[in-house]
Amino acid sequence: MEKYTLLPEQLLYEGTISESVFFAPEPLPEAAILRTHTPGYWHKLKTNTLDRKEARAIGFPMRPELIARGRVIAQGTLDCARIAFREGVALNIAGGTHHSFAERGEGFCVFNDIAIAANELLHSGEISKALVVDLDVHQGNGTAKIFEHEPRVFTLSFHGEKNYPHRKTTSDLDVGFPDKTGDAEYLARLYEVLPNVLDRERPDIVFYLSGVDILATDKLGRLACTLDGCKERDRFVFQTCYDRNLPVSVSMGGGYSERLATIIEAHANTYRVAEGIFG
Repeated sequence: MEKYTLLPEQLLYEGTISESVFFAPEPLPEAAILRTHTPGYWHKLKTNTLDRKEARAIGFPMRPELIARGRVIAQGTLDCARIAFREGVALNIAGGTHHSFAERGEGFCVFNDIAIAANELLHSGEISKALVVDLDVHQGNGTAKIFEHEPRVFTLSFHGEKNYPHRKTTSDLDVGFPDKTGDAEYLARLYEVLPNVLDRERPDIVFYLSGVDILATDKLGRLACTLDGCKERDRFVFQTCYDRNLPVSVSMGGGYSERLATIIEAHANTYRVAEGIFG
């Protein structure tokens, strides 16, 4: 949890960003929640009446402050999308809660911020097609399930094949990697897959989940990518979208290396590369 404070401090300290580019989201309105999550699930969240099994699947002690935080994070991803239409890219310090389903949460995910943002933009008519590029090491099972019958949202997931969740859902395109996959194999697949998907699907916006748990140092990742490889991954995603004039809304996703400094450096690289490409 410390990374959410330390990452912006590091970016400000080094001059990658300035205070003027920060924005503070308001809590997500109930109507937007209900365009993605079921009324029953939302009622349990707002009344703090999830049963013990449901709360255990999420993994947090459930309390009103957690729900309030989730609403702000989800609104932040929606705000990022709208800012990206103007600026080319916008990044949420948090977000990437891709294990949340319409009717339940799991894996430390309460609301599904990317699904909420995509559904809201589709509802308002601001977009006709969205593409989710989920490069967190864990499959975006909740996002895939939410959009399994929605042709206007294409879900692409790169993940550890044997990692959580052990029972995968089906994305529009899943690319699973064996344990210990390193930079060369990972990046080769990214170079091959991403441009083809973008050119075929022709989305109006890309939602990029830039989890840094692909690192060899990650306690939960099981892959073997380096900091440089993770940075090159970000560069390729941003450059490929920039070359196609596609706005990118970024959610940070996971990162669980032993050294907090490694997590901050990897996430900071995402911002540095975005700044370098989009200015």
